[in-house]
Parts: sequence; structure tokens; C-alpha cells
Amino acid sequence: MELLNFESLPLPEPLLKGIRDAKFKTCTPIQSKSLPITLARKDLAGQAQTGTGKTAAFLITLFTRLLENKPDPAEKGKEGPRALVLAPTRELARQIEKDALLLGKHCGFKIACVIGGVDYEKQRNQIKDGVDVLIATPGRLIDFYKQRFFSLKRIEVLVVDEADRMFDMGFIVDLRFLFRSCSPYNKRQTMLFSATLNYRVMELCYEHMNNPTKVVIEPEKAVVDEIKQSLFHVGQHEKFNLLLGLLKQEEGKKVLIFCNTKVEAEQLEWKLNHNGYNSGQISGDLHQKARIKVLEDFQKGDLYILIATDVASRGLHVDDITHVINYDLPQDAEDYVHRIGRTARAGKKGTAITLCCEDFAQHLERVEVYLKKKIPVAWAEEELYLTEKEGTPPARKRRRTSPPKAKTNSGNRPRNGKGQQRRRPPSRVRSTS
Repeated sequence: MELLNFESLPLPEPLLKGIRDAKFKTCTPIQSKSLPITLARKDLAGQAQTGTGKTAAFLITLFTRLLENKPDPAEKGKEGPRALVLAPTRELARQIEKDALLLGKHCGFKIACVIGGVDYEKQRNQIKDGVDVLIATPGRLIDFYKQRFFSLKRIEVLVVDEADRMFDMGFIVDLRFLFRSCSPYNKRQTMLFSATLNYRVMELCYEHMNNPTKVVIEPEKAVVDEIKQSLFHVGQHEKFNLLLGLLKQEEGKKVLIFCNTKVEAEQLEWKLNHNGYNSGQISGDLHQKARIKVLEDFQKGDLYILIATDVASRGLHVDDITHVINYDLPQDAEDYVHRIGRTARAGKKGTAITLCCEDFAQHLERVEVYLKKKIPVAWAEEELYLTEKEGTPPARKRRRTSPPKAKTNSGNRPRNGKGQQRRRPPSRVRSTS
């Protein structure tokens, strides 16, 4: 398809200044397809992956509409935003705010981000003082809205980003409540974006949008060629030793490590720091201010390793990540793609390494089916398994979820007479597939 140039679009000059500041010149495929539709003030349901430019697409439309629409004098004095952007995670909401402040720098609008885990009173006062563009996660927004100190009836533009993730995180009831609380569907412009426009998402579109145009951008490949992938089969009890060897061998400049649970992420942070690696972690239990600080340190390069659960696999935009390591193989195949997609951005090269142990090996087949190819298997020589530093914190015991005589958790393996978990021998057989 032919890609458009931003300068050729009918955009207000203050917005074009922001686009030039961002050094945007040629539209991406999702922007080239969606902007002619949304700039004509039509509703849109767009399917596009993370990192394809959809944030800029809806922000450019939003700012254009607000600049062209002069506020109704009858609305003067009423408190409430003119545009609302809903995101499923705090990290994504903050990233949208960052992009909005850059693109809308010369537009003169008040922009606010409302998310949980940060100063409650400051956010409430910011809204009460007046805001044009409100970017929010559903929970905190509804909390404020139910206090009745602002209205959503002035909304001219409503955006829902990563709608499929909203469903996955259980926000659908909140989302429907917010749709009903905003101005009527025929009085506002609504844009919805999702990695997949499945039945549930489209049902939401038909129920709360005004005959939306459907735009689908299919990725040419699930994973870009610039990402060098490799997979190591390793026993759970040797996984950390192999990780130490890989970190020493690869010498990455900025490393992102994914774990499946927050307990594993916390434990890995302790162990890596004890072994001399400057690392931090973000997970659901970490206070929002601490999460922001960790992300900022990682972005600036003050932190060498960031450990994360899948709370960070979407909406995380950090420049120049050289390596992504799946310490745990994800259960969801799409999460694998989202994780390793944090590297090799903007045409750069990156490395993605996956450690496949007996606890998560059952997920490998569905990941490779989704990728439509095998992940290249690498062989770890003995010298790659490094010894932990003396005094490394031991593994935290898993919580027992049932009485000892009724071990219904399929993840629990038989234990020996001393009450210790039996370990399977590490898989050291080179794959022939």
C-alpha cells in the first residue's frame, strides 16, 4: 500500500509543529489507512499490533478535532474533559500521555493522566481545575467519576486502546459503564484499537459506536527478522546458573527479563543483585511510584537489567533494549511475541533468548504453532553454567494451595522422603528438529 506523508494531510499548523518535533514524516500502514477515515470524523475499529503507530493515529485525530471545534459557549463553566483515552495498564496510559504531550505541545490543551498507585489528591485537583484531554485506566477514572465533580457528557472524542487486553483484564463491565456515561455515540467520535478484532470486541463496537469502519493491518510476520531468537532446554534447578552465563556471554547493554509470576520476578531481582548485576523489577505488587522510578532508571541506562511480569509486555516503550530473555516461557503464545517485540524496534537489531524448563515446556508447542516455525535451539556447554555467588538467596517455596493429602495442583511434582521436591535431570539433548 502507498504510505501517506503527514504534511499532505489536512492538519492544523499547531499540530504539524508537534509532528515535526517528533520527527514524524511518513505515515505507518495503520496511520495511512486510518487517518483519512478518522479525519473525516468517522468512527473506526482498528486492528494493529503494538508498536505500529496507532497511538499517533488516534492522537492526531483527537487534536485535529479539538482544534477545529470551538468549545460551545453553553458548556462554559461545566467541568469535564473534551476527549477521553482509555488504556488497560498504567504503563500504557503513561506512554500515551508522553506521546500526547509531545504531539500536542503547541496545541494549548490541558492534558492529564489518571492512574492508580500515584497521588490521589493531586489527580483529583487536576481534573477539577479543568482538563481538555484525559488519559486514564478504567478503575481510577470510575472512582473519580462517581464522586460527581466532573462530567463525561462533554466528550467529543473517545478512544479505547488495546480493547482485547481490556477483556483479558476483566475491565469489560467498567468499559461498558464508561461508554454509557459519556455523550451519546452519535454526538461523539469513537476510535477503538485492538491487537485482534474478535467477536467480543466487535460486539462492543456495534453496541457503543456509530457504524464504525473496520481497518485491519495484518503483520507480515509475527516476529521481525531483526530479532535473533534462540531457545535453551534447561532443568529448573540450573536455570539461574545458565542465566548468569548468558548475561556474561552476551554482554547486552540493556536487558529485559520476563518471568511468569511476581514471586519469581522478586526472587530473581534479589539473586541477580547479589551476584553483581544492577537490576530492578516491576510487577503488580510494586507501588506505582517505585515502578515509575525503576522504568525511568532503566530508560536512562542507570539500571542494567529490568525484570518484569507480563504487566510490562504491552505498553512498555524503552529505547535501545538489546536483549529480551524469557526466564519463564509464557503460557500465551501472543505474550511471547509481545515480550520479544520490546527489542529490535525502529529497524535496530535485537536478541531474544528463551529458557525452557520442565515447568513450562508444555507451552512451547503453541508458541511455535503461533509463530509458524520452530525457535532455533541452542546448546549450552558446561562452562556456560556459572556458579552462584555464595549466600545467594534460596528459592522461595511455593504456597500450598490444598491440604497435603489432596495435591490437586498439577504443577506440584512428587516429593522425596525428606520433603524436598524431586528434580528432573536437566535436558542436555540437542534437538534435531
